[in-house]
Amino acid sequence: MTRALVFPGQGSQFVGMGKSLADAEEAARLVFEEVDDALSQHLSKTMWEGPEDELRLTENTQPALMAVSMAVIKVLEAGGVKVEDLASHVAGHSLGEYSALAAAGAFSVSDAAKLLKLRGQAMQRAVPVGEGAMAAILGLSLEDVNAVAEEAAAGQVCVTANDNSDGQVVVSGHKAAVERAIELAKAKGAKRGLLLPVSAPFHCPLMKPAADEMKEALAEVKIDRPVVPVIANVIAAPISEPEGVRTLLVEQVTAAVRWRESVAAFGSLGVHEVVEVGAGKVLTGLVRRIDRDLATVNLQDPADIEAFTASL
Repeated sequence: MTRALVFPGQGSQFVGMGKSLADAEEAARLVFEEVDDALSQHLSKTMWEGPEDELRLTENTQPALMAVSMAVIKVLEAGGVKVEDLASHVAGHSLGEYSALAAAGAFSVSDAAKLLKLRGQAMQRAVPVGEGAMAAILGLSLEDVNAVAEEAAAGQVCVTANDNSDGQVVVSGHKAAVERAIELAKAKGAKRGLLLPVSAPFHCPLMKPAADEMKEALAEVKIDRPVVPVIANVIAAPISEPEGVRTLLVEQVTAAVRWRESVAAFGSLGVHEVVEVGAGKVLTGLVRRIDRDLATVNLQDPADIEAFTASL
């Protein structure tokens, strides 16, 4: 069976994530220690004990989710299961693309943690709190949401930010424009339109200052060729060349996450099973909605990993 590994993004975090792995597996503990050391903060304590508001800060959420995903990967590797033997491709949702690249050996865990900390801080700095917003539009096609966003912009910024699955599209931009988009979407027959509890308008042109910061930071980081191709968010297609990876990670800050197309690409690439690696089951749910022919597995605690490795 050909597999793809997928790595979650913001919204999958919860207090306590990764704790059972750290308690049970030395390989996992070492990942959390490496991330804490790289960031010079006790991020693992926040992950396991909260408070939730602190974990939800973008600059903490991003490296924390990567740490849980990489803890799972390192436990698999300690058991003799290598990524290149397990999967033909990897992909991640937004920040999860950094986890995917780290899992495929393109980055070190330390570099991924530092980049994601900066990414979170840069995204927060890019737009003053309260000026931007994101909203999920449920029940309309991507084409309809694109039209809604264009109409709602009215001289401001409002664009499609996440094409998550059929009937689940997220818009991002100036708060007033996003609120207009919700009303326009409802008038077009959307089932729901709801503002998301995020602190900045991710994946839209307002994030240009953050993209500029990431360009500088990524220029200083060594990126190796991943052991398996990464399905990049920006192009929804495989990439392996380090310089291409670098370029697309910069573009990703302001561009839409093409998740529906990325999962749809798995079928044409011969993938039969998608394994979500890390906290929560958000991507597993999206994959099932996009392509019911794909088998799904979620790995986030020792029992999951044990059952999965026993099935190989």
